[in-house]
Amino acid sequence: MYDLTERRRALALVSQGHSLNAVSRMTGVSRSALREWRVRVEPKRSVPDCPGRASGPAYAYLLGLYLGDGCISPQPRGGHTLRIACSDAWPGLIDACEEAVRAVCPGNSVCRVHAQGCTMVTSYGRHWPCLFPQHGPGRKHERPIALEPWQQAVVDEHPWDFVRGLIHSDGSRVVNRTTRLVGGEPRRYEYPRYFFTNKSVDIRRLYTDTLDTLGVAWRQANACNVSVARKASVALMDRFVGPKY
Repeated sequence: MYDLTERRRALALVSQGHSLNAVSRMTGVSRSALREWRVRVEPKRSVPDCPGRASGPAYAYLLGLYLGDGCISPQPRGGHTLRIACSDAWPGLIDACEEAVRAVCPGNSVCRVHAQGCTMVTSYGRHWPCLFPQHGPGRKHERPIALEPWQQAVVDEHPWDFVRGLIHSDGSRVVNRTTRLVGGEPRRYEYPRYFFTNKSVDIRRLYTDTLDTLGVAWRQANACNVSVARKASVALMDRFVGPKY
């Protein structure tokens, strides 16, 4: 754990124009830590009796949902509220989200708050900022997002659950249809593919890095969109992720 003086000294080097790589070499501080300190320089303090971390497939899945469609809000009398926005078009997703929230923090109350076209799976508790340290001011795509080492360990142990959470939040499985001339005759072809769309470069990288470890081929379809279209890779995604329901 670096104290506040060490953190400010490292950030001063960054503000002087040194790259994150250069400051990391000079100070021994990882680039991910430097990116986090640029958002919040003060060390995070855990709530008393807070577990500080979580584990298991339910957490990996909920982490993917949170990075895509989640937020954490402080409450006037203390504590925080976790909200995950789920489209009403996918009732199975809403159920899976609620089950994951209950599994991660079984002592917390969970409710569903209906809004226009979506349902907010909501849970009040003291420990959500500790369990999701990516919480911070502003939109996720406007600030650095990096996993804590313990979170990365959970993702490494349950990568498919993490990918499923990301797809359920900001992804989709679609069927492309095209027509080609074969022997002068038009023939229609259909093939499925997966898309993941997120404005955050860091969140997209977390997704593609995990796909790399799973042997899933992907490509950048456009600035914010990652596509999985190769037959073998789609088959893997169908086996472990599947369409929303």
